[in-house]
Amino acid sequence: MIRHRPHGSGHPYSTDTEERSPAVPEAGSPVTLGVRTGGPIVSVSCELVWAGDDTTESTEILDLEPVVRSSRGQTVDGGHLASAQARLGRAAGGWQTVVPGIRAGGRYRYRFAAVRGDEGVERTRWFTFRAAEWRAADAAIATVGTSRVVPGSVSVLHDGERAVRVRFTMPLGTTEHVTGLGERFDALDHRGALVDSVVFEQYKNQGAERKTYLPMPFAHVVGGDGWGFHIQTSRRCWFDFGRTAPDTIAVEAELDATVDGDGSFDGVIGVRFFDGRPTEVLRAFLDDVGSPKELPSWVFRLWASGNEWNTQAEVLRQMNLHRDHGIPVGSVVIEAWSDESTFTAFRDSRYAVNADGAPHRLADFEFPSDGAWPDPQGMVDELHRRDIRVHLWQIPLIKMRPHPVGQTKADAEAAVRENVLIRELAPDGSLRPYRNRGWWFPLGLMPDLTDERAARWWTDKRRYLVDEVGIDGFKTDGGEHAWGSDLVYLDGRHGDEKNNTFPVAYAKAYGDLLESTGKAPVTFSRAGFTGSQAHGAFWAGDENSTWQAFRWSMLAGLSAAASGIVYWGWDLAGFSGDVPEAELYLRAAAASTFVPIMQYHSEFNHHRLPSRDRTPWNMAERAGDPRILDVFRGFAELRERLVPYLAEQAAVTIATARPLMRPLYFEYPHLDGAWDAQPQWLLGDDLLVAPVLEAGRTAWPVLVPDGAWENAWTGEVVAGPVTVDVAAPIDRIPVFIRAEAADRLRAVFGR
Repeated sequence: MIRHRPHGSGHPYSTDTEERSPAVPEAGSPVTLGVRTGGPIVSVSCELVWAGDDTTESTEILDLEPVVRSSRGQTVDGGHLASAQARLGRAAGGWQTVVPGIRAGGRYRYRFAAVRGDEGVERTRWFTFRAAEWRAADAAIATVGTSRVVPGSVSVLHDGERAVRVRFTMPLGTTEHVTGLGERFDALDHRGALVDSVVFEQYKNQGAERKTYLPMPFAHVVGGDGWGFHIQTSRRCWFDFGRTAPDTIAVEAELDATVDGDGSFDGVIGVRFFDGRPTEVLRAFLDDVGSPKELPSWVFRLWASGNEWNTQAEVLRQMNLHRDHGIPVGSVVIEAWSDESTFTAFRDSRYAVNADGAPHRLADFEFPSDGAWPDPQGMVDELHRRDIRVHLWQIPLIKMRPHPVGQTKADAEAAVRENVLIRELAPDGSLRPYRNRGWWFPLGLMPDLTDERAARWWTDKRRYLVDEVGIDGFKTDGGEHAWGSDLVYLDGRHGDEKNNTFPVAYAKAYGDLLESTGKAPVTFSRAGFTGSQAHGAFWAGDENSTWQAFRWSMLAGLSAAASGIVYWGWDLAGFSGDVPEAELYLRAAAASTFVPIMQYHSEFNHHRLPSRDRTPWNMAERAGDPRILDVFRGFAELRERLVPYLAEQAAVTIATARPLMRPLYFEYPHLDGAWDAQPQWLLGDDLLVAPVLEAGRTAWPVLVPDGAWENAWTGEVVAGPVTVDVAAPIDRIPVFIRAEAADRLRAVFGR
């Protein structure tokens, strides 16, 4: 086997051995050409032919050097997902060569030949490319609003036939900070940073890697007159926020545009500018891309889950333990409920295969009394009687490993027959079903949920779960599996334009299913992009149980809120690896009480003991510290009292675009120290929250903004702006109430 893929797998942060890098080389720069091989190979060579536009032609034979390819994933530790990812770490053989000084004004074609000893020579087909050059093209940017594009800064990278990138600059004032950009874990202010916008599954350590599930090419520029911008594209963008030139924002974005006959470009990408304070900027942005929908107040109650709650008996046992320990709970998320094959049928259920891939109804299933889920509908009815909502985990793939049988096989065949899948370009130019290139559920088939017909085909298979079983929502996990510009969606557009939009459509499809049955569109996603604001709730994805991850998550919540995400939370104190220390767990529980979604979750650990569940009683047992249960109960009870305020303030947020979890600069854009302080926020209009983010602290500095603020626990009034050290025993989080609202909110804090 000898394989060359010019664009590789489409992994946005790793170059594959067998790709051409860069895929569109720049004139005068080198290009790396590589192949993947299998079996005993003696040598590999590349026949490279250059044909100039003036009909001159030259041929070179280049010898490739053997290389060892390492994982396309990240270096990670712990957890069952890590073991799946580690499978990519096995060394794989390959060969590469570097061609220096690519020439413009002509076309390259090349092919590879592998010598297999006495078995002869194997050759690839021919591949072609043209070198591209950057050309000035001010007309390539179409602006709306007060443009900040620096005149003369716009240029387009093209090869004479296709334009593939555009770049331009904007001014950055000495007092200005840049923020927003979707959910970002590493910082609130990105001045001095390099940032991009591509949906990516970064399994843990998001803050260190500067990669995110939920990017947006939208930013606030705060600290001067106040403005913002949105690059109106779903393709990948790169930003240099004063890193190269301190007074400049440099932007580069992918394109796919035809070069006009005269070499000109006209409005190949749009940039919308917004003026005003952050709330005004966000309001205008949301009016353009879609505003959030108000969800029912029960979403603000505690969400509980554990990946090992994988039987009806265990789910009910855990809910009983919440009741027995006096921990009020509003939602349970059941992750490991399905047969892990169809993701539509409860494990151990018996049913006849629908050979045509048609949906099942509840009556089609038999649930053995000794099975994992003897009565799913009865379980849901019982939980509803206890005022607990039920959510089921989902993945947007048809699992193809191991080789599918039964209903999964029928569904896969029907998906191909009904033409509801994302496809990819085969080497011969034909279309074939896309096979997932990520490390999680590798080679799975992927429905095109951006297409309404395909989305209905997919969600109709889950309709009985809502209509008849009574499910209240779905955890719409794993929206990051679409990799590569060679993907082709049902509307004919390719992956470079559509991949980022997939998680938006994914959440919408399940929200539409819920709404079609008269239920609220409660989805719980980790991936998203511009437009996700209108579709359900979000959590910050997979993370370790560390103080650093805790801090990163707070930054993620604030940046997501600044980008218009209202219903956001995180796996409090992390979900992966061994359980967090008691202090971290309780500090994270305190902070989670004051973010829009309060929830805990734990990763699958193969049912090994001791348990790694993040329930407060398991944490108390693991630490040998009964105060954990008492303190957590106090925060959970406080959260219950806070629900009416959160529901009221969510309505205000949706009406005004003032974020529910509100960075201080929204209200106080010129407040000294706002960008240097530890993450803190306004929760709605009237609460100031400053979580303790370091171990061993008994007091915590709080930046109190303008006005009079009352300590929620002691009643002490502080006049801002001022930074004060606030006592922070383990059962308290520094919170202040705006003085004008103190009379109505004191009771929330038991005063």
